[in-house]
Amino acid sequence: MFLGRVIGTVVATQKVPGLDGVRMMLVQPITEAGVDLGGAVVAADTTQAGPGDVVHLTSSREAAVSLPEPFVPVDHAIIAIVDAVGDGLPPLASSWPAGDPAARGGVS
Repeated sequence: MFLGRVIGTVVATQKVPGLDGVRMMLVQPITEAGVDLGGAVVAADTTQAGPGDVVHLTSSREAAVSLPEPFVPVDHAIIAIVDAVGDGLPPLASSWPAGDPAARGGVS
């Protein structure tokens, strides 16, 4: 499991039946300090994340079973929108270049 920042959406005109209605997002993996880490990945979105959100991703088999239809062919899935990292740290909006959690109704 790792952190990432949503940088865009992916449009697929054809999907495996188990992925009908599942949004696909382009996510840049990041470190806990918010620094880009490697190349971007496509992830199935289970949380309604949007561009700029910092998210928690899972990969491999765990990504496939996190979706409503188990064992669909995905390599990554967004399983949470992150508001803060670590004990007593400020919300991500003030320390990372991510969206403001309060602006989307999240906990800050």
